[in-house]
Amino acid sequence: QVQLVESGGGLVQPGGSLRLSCAASGRTLTMGWFRQAPGKEREFVAGITRPGISTDYVDSVKGRFTISRDNAKNTVALQMNSLKPEDTAVYYCAATASWTTVGRHSKEYDYWGQGTQVTVSS
Repeated sequence: QVQLVESGGGLVQPGGSLRLSCAASGRTLTMGWFRQAPGKEREFVAGITRPGISTDYVDSVKGRFTISRDNAKNTVALQMNSLKPEDTAVYYCAATASWTTVGRHSKEYDYWGQGTQVTVSS
């Protein structure tokens, strides 16, 4: 069983930046970030394969968010720039021990973090 622990959430003004980090207690394959805003379903934000060669992003964050990972440290990060109020949500780190490609569906991920709140507001 792999445990995931997120950090780095907080309150930021529109146009600002935040960096989320997630530490895994063991080896994982594809890792990703999802988010859930109040009253909405959880949605895929970004994912990265273990070699780090392939990444995928939801259209709404392309060009603003960057996902990266450090396999030696079992960590994945999400650099979020040019944040908008609509980015406000609880962000969840996710990982799979089964899939080597980036999936956009939550069912494709085996492990989840507890979530970290990101609030974009002036």
